[in-house]
Amino acid sequence: MTTIDINPATPTAPTRSRRRTIVRALGATTLTLGVIAAGGYLWLDRTSEVHNTGVAECTSVVPDGGSDTDLRAVCTTLSTMTAAWGRNDADAYGATFTENATYTTFLGTHYQGRGDLTEAHRALFEGFLKGTKLADSYLDARFYGGTVAIVTSRGDRYSDDKPAELSKTQTYTLVREQDGQWRIAAFQNTQRNPVMERVSFLFDPATKPLAER
Repeated sequence: MTTIDINPATPTAPTRSRRRTIVRALGATTLTLGVIAAGGYLWLDRTSEVHNTGVAECTSVVPDGGSDTDLRAVCTTLSTMTAAWGRNDADAYGATFTENATYTTFLGTHYQGRGDLTEAHRALFEGFLKGTKLADSYLDARFYGGTVAIVTSRGDRYSDDKPAELSKTQTYTLVREQDGQWRIAAFQNTQRNPVMERVSFLFDPATKPLAER
């Protein structure tokens, strides 16, 4: 009698064929889902533009409170700050802030005091921010009691061509100090996440700002 030794660990041809079919099906499904996800992301990104882009000139903002003189003075401070960044001049940049100013970047880095933020920017201007400039568009300006102003803007930094779309939203709190000069007492910079913002608006339209409806 002839004994046939069947090794159960060795899959038969039909089994191998089924496995290949399953692997191919899973691969095709994964690829399809990836294409759908990528397409969905691109659609969300392309439909997430903002309507309220602000105005290019700070002095073109219609202020809430304050006088035209106050607005011009505040805008001069912001213009001086922007020009100092464009020259990569850390000392002139820091001089537009109060001695005890706070400065929070879009990364969440928090600087306390003029000296802290000046020295940090000295290093930045000598490093990966060397040669960069600032782009801004202004959303609003509000004055409180003649000595406090809050300016919100959209902004970005750039090296070559000025960006058409600004990726950050910024808040400047300025105060009129005893010498009569307006200086920045607090700065907050937030990176806009357009896709997540769009998703939030789609799931709950009531969260959309009035200016974006």
